[in-house]
Amino acid sequence: MWLYTVAYVVAGGLIGFAYHKLVGCRTGACPITASPYISTIYGAVVGFLAGGMLGR
Repeated sequence: MWLYTVAYVVAGGLIGFAYHKLVGCRTGACPITASPYISTIYGAVVGFLAGGMLGR
C-alpha cells in the first residue's frame, strides 16, 4: 500500500517540476511556480493527498 503512495508522491513531484519548466513564472512574483523546489514540493504534496484519497 505504501508503494502506491510513493508512486503518487514521485509522480506529483515530477508534474510539479514539469509545470515549473513548461509554464513557470517570468516575473518571479508567482509564489508556487517561481522556484523549481517549491513547485516540486507542492506537486509532491498534492500527489500525496491524491494518493491518500485514491489509495487502496
